[in-house]
Amino acid sequence: MRKIVHIDMDAFYASIEQRDNPQYRGKPLAVGFNAKRGVVAAASYEARAFGVRSAMSAKTALEKCPHLIFVNSRMDVYKAVSLQIRKIFFEYTDLVEPLSLDEAYLDVSANKKNIQYAVKIAKMIKRDIKEKTGLTASAGVSINKFLAKIASDIKKPNGLFAITPEKAESFVESLQIEKFWGVGKATAAKMRSLGVYTGKDLKKFSEIDLIKHFGKMGGVYYQNARAVDNRNVEPFRERKSVGAEKTFFADINDREILKKELFEIAKLSWERITANKFKGRTATLKVKFADFKVITHSKTLALPLNALTSAGAGDFEIFLNTAFSLLENVLNSKHKGKKIRLLGLSLSKNETPLLNARQVYFPF
Repeated sequence: MRKIVHIDMDAFYASIEQRDNPQYRGKPLAVGFNAKRGVVAAASYEARAFGVRSAMSAKTALEKCPHLIFVNSRMDVYKAVSLQIRKIFFEYTDLVEPLSLDEAYLDVSANKKNIQYAVKIAKMIKRDIKEKTGLTASAGVSINKFLAKIASDIKKPNGLFAITPEKAESFVESLQIEKFWGVGKATAAKMRSLGVYTGKDLKKFSEIDLIKHFGKMGGVYYQNARAVDNRNVEPFRERKSVGAEKTFFADINDREILKKELFEIAKLSWERITANKFKGRTATLKVKFADFKVITHSKTLALPLNALTSAGAGDFEIFLNTAFSLLENVLNSKHKGKKIRLLGLSLSKNETPLLNARQVYFPF
């Protein structure tokens, strides 16, 4: 029986800003990259009370909460604090799987401090984080990753919730289907059309039927409905892509200005590619138009680009020219003349562009 802890920092970016700036404490605050035209990267709990959420446009956030304090992000600070927290994790176990700067799975089945109870470890980690960073974290404890992640969200903020082995299956039976991992709005709507509202409803379906309705994920839903998740905590997750993106102060449809902006984005992307000792073959251009429609164009090269080889400078030229070519494709397509709100550029390891949650863009 494994003992898995999921640690999720509470409103991480916003909490750091409130920690470092006493005048922000107790007030609705959003962290973003451009107060007038950007997107909310994180919102304090005071802001969430007004309906402000991450990934919401700054304009919408300010409409929901006119007295919202909007501050620029400080990624260097957030990364430094994240490293502090990760160091705490490694004091208890080497089986740490970071999911982002502010959350991670820990397998504490056999831990460095020989503590029998995972709940006690979670309490100690929360205490250490508070003492060393001044921030609060929520923790979920259970027998697998699926349940531990759900548990960490139950008593947020500054919460701790455990789903014990003997209660795991009954807990899942009572769980609303929207809480299941991998069930988004569209999937939830499809499940409801099949009469599935809870884990108990889902459990009535055979694995074959679920795969028929939901493809490969059907097998995952079948297992999860029975409180089963055999995924291991993976301490070494390979980065799949590196890139950067920028939201403009004003929408742009001038070709030369867009090329200048893309050049700066490509330079920053290449700096991060170099810093991460990364190499990849697929360049992906992300474009968000003034109407918020998002498209991506990609090109896979014959050979991987690598900033650390003797041909590194030449590789940057290839990366940049590929980016320009992708931009030209967009500007000469059916979207010709449309104003652009954001450009992003990334390099991926795989043959096709990575367009899921594991692709990392770094806004600036």
